[in-house]
Amino acid sequence: MAKKTVGQIVTRPGRLPSDPPVTIPIPENLMTVPGAPVRQNEVDFYSREYPIESQNVDYSADRQWAMTVLTPEAYEHRKDHERINAPLVAAARHTGDIEPTVAPNPEIDPKELTETIRQKAREMGFAEVGFTYLNRDYIYKSKKRWIRFDHVMCLAMEQEYEPTQTIPSMAAEHTHFGTYETEGAVALELADWMRALGYHAQVHSPNDNSGAYIPMFVQAGLGQLGANGQLLSPHFGSRARIMMISTDAPVVYDDPVDYGIHKFCQECQVCVQRCPARALMKEKIWYRGAEKNKLIYKRCRPVMARYLGCGICMKVCPIQKFGLQAVMEHYVETGGEILGKGTHNLEGYTLEDKGYFGPGELPTFDPEIFDMPHGKVEDVLFEDLKDKLLSNQIVEGAEGDLVLRDFAHKVKDYVKTHDMNWEKYGEEA
Repeated sequence: MAKKTVGQIVTRPGRLPSDPPVTIPIPENLMTVPGAPVRQNEVDFYSREYPIESQNVDYSADRQWAMTVLTPEAYEHRKDHERINAPLVAAARHTGDIEPTVAPNPEIDPKELTETIRQKAREMGFAEVGFTYLNRDYIYKSKKRWIRFDHVMCLAMEQEYEPTQTIPSMAAEHTHFGTYETEGAVALELADWMRALGYHAQVHSPNDNSGAYIPMFVQAGLGQLGANGQLLSPHFGSRARIMMISTDAPVVYDDPVDYGIHKFCQECQVCVQRCPARALMKEKIWYRGAEKNKLIYKRCRPVMARYLGCGICMKVCPIQKFGLQAVMEHYVETGGEILGKGTHNLEGYTLEDKGYFGPGELPTFDPEIFDMPHGKVEDVLFEDLKDKLLSNQIVEGAEGDLVLRDFAHKVKDYVKTHDMNWEKYGEEA
């Protein structure tokens, strides 16, 4: 078969600061638009009338439920992560209030400043670094008043390769959460360094997100949205663990890039076909002004909770497995073949209690596995109380009063102890 025609060559910095730049051939037939296809008037409308909210707020019921279905080993690991991560999250929340330690140099060239910050971030371990404007369309409703600065540095740290290929496993969970812990700590140090240059630096934690980060990473040229709903970055695809630092430093913005991913994903479809929960849509739709393969959350979440975060859609992505350069070079040379598609090397995975599944094979689940609470914890508690009232389970007298007091206690206890209650924090900020 004839080679594909190359439409453009994208040059990116090497994976490590010491590595030479890489060139990625983008086939002409895969090219669409730089960044992401959007209908800005729709994005603006939904942002204004139906602003997005954190999963910690809108889906608190299933987040709480998910902890109850973990294996004992996974539960202990998750609690350890929360213990290690808590001070990092707490420190990040107040970084916008910390003043710079010196006055900025008024004569510094913005381009020089931008590259100095980028190089420092890469030296500290962030493999992908880009700059753009902080798009408030994608900031969570409960955190809009928390945001202080207009420029944002998008930072991606690579999750370790070998453990990731064992997804789903405890080894993969260790590198998953370990990467978040590392970058959360490094970002606080990077913010201190930026203040020593004379600029404010507000850390947007990777474990306490202030918004939907991916659109800003796409705008900063660090990748494009994949069919699996994850950022696909040039060097390590969906192994990019992402976070941001917003600042008042006069940085120069990067441009969005067309890596050919929008059309490539539609031809590849491996993540869609291999998802054990059948939670990924084959065809793109327009959702809140963006064109994307929409995830079916109510199918994804139960499997994700029960099988160590699942992550099959990450594991079987050829860009994650081989890197974008190798994938696009193979596509061009073979006239459109997807590197690794149809092979056990890319598509095989094992689910505990289900066994191994190779290309074309998928597990089956009892319908009950998809049962989980939906919405906020307090909403679930109210629904439970309503059901008890309608079914006459709450009797008159002391016994009924005890049920009502128990309900009130659970609601108050949740609101009081919910450490991600940013609605309250936002009012204080």
